[in-house]
Amino acid sequence: TELPRPAPDDVAYLQYTSGSTRSPAGVMVTHANVVANARQAVTAFDVAPGRNTTVGWLPLFHDMGLVLSVAAPVHAGFASVLLDPVAFLERPVRWLRLLGSYPGTVSAAPNFAYDYCVTRVGADEAAGLRLDRVAALLNGSEPVRPATLERFLDAFGPAGLTAEALCPAYGLAEATVFVTADRRDEPPLTVECDADSLAEGRVEVRPGGTARLTTCGRPVGQEVRVADPESGTVLDEGRVGEIQVRGPNVGTGYWKQSERSAETFRDGWLHTGDLGALHDGRLLVTGRLKDLIVVDGRNHYPQDVEETVQAALDVVRRDRLAAFTVPRDEDGPEDLVVVAEVRRGTVADGAQARERLARARAAVAARHGLRLADLVLVEAGTVPRTSSGKVARAACRERLLSGALRAEAL
Repeated sequence: TELPRPAPDDVAYLQYTSGSTRSPAGVMVTHANVVANARQAVTAFDVAPGRNTTVGWLPLFHDMGLVLSVAAPVHAGFASVLLDPVAFLERPVRWLRLLGSYPGTVSAAPNFAYDYCVTRVGADEAAGLRLDRVAALLNGSEPVRPATLERFLDAFGPAGLTAEALCPAYGLAEATVFVTADRRDEPPLTVECDADSLAEGRVEVRPGGTARLTTCGRPVGQEVRVADPESGTVLDEGRVGEIQVRGPNVGTGYWKQSERSAETFRDGWLHTGDLGALHDGRLLVTGRLKDLIVVDGRNHYPQDVEETVQAALDVVRRDRLAAFTVPRDEDGPEDLVVVAEVRRGTVADGAQARERLARARAAVAARHGLRLADLVLVEAGTVPRTSSGKVARAACRERLLSGALRAEAL
């Protein structure tokens, strides 16, 4: 007996958020949402049967892996090749070899994966790659760093990889996954901005500006706007505010969390909690609203502070650190703290620890005009991360305040 087909708006599955700023929540994603988002992704990257193949290693419980490796290929009828996530982590060159083994390959990965390939794929392995068949490599799920794109292209450009194939993107579970992406026929656009203006909530392009942001392209089949998170006023281009999304791919709410749903899905728009600005119609993502570090009325983004610290200290593991503020006393101001994992085998005496703190403080003060109150160096694997690999800054802050991280400090 044929089973009754579900209505288009019936919930297809629960897609859990990463939980980078608060507890994960199950987004109710409908069949109509999935089809709409698959269609949007196919349109954005102009993929077609016989011309393109998706290659993915992201787990299928991850929204980006599910839509790009399953939903979009099923919707449009093109081939999909799956690689076990563990196989990628063991030897990332396996992913790169698959990218060169099929026509018009399209794939996606978080920012950290591109740095991981650069550090783990040796020159001999890179020499045997053929990446001229790569059509598009999405970089999303976490802030896209211009330096990462540059390092990846430098490392694998000789294998045929083109700048146009690198496609910074933006998405989130509440929108099924895909929201914006760069076009396939254009190289990534990095905007050099005045750091002081950005701290005040304005994107002012200035050649040589120390704040470098990579655009995440334009929306496809949906609307994106930037609004003041407090007043709700829609902001002009170049002003930093909350990114809001509207389209047929936006989920219907959180499973059994009515208050949180009403806060996030309201006025016909998805209030993402992400900060960004529009530049020439393209989206610039600057960070998470709940992660924002506010000192003396100026906004600072934790990922920028983290980048500064890891550049200043070679013992710090890349992308394994968290910057946030903690209360100095009960009613006083908050202090900036960075918790950072160190490379395995690192040892330090008191003098070395003080010297590293001094170097980190000098770098943060020079780059951001901030005073770093403390640098907590911890063992590898200590900084908490979400199921999708993002640093969980809120959880890290809680562990520090509870004393758990202090006990592990080197």
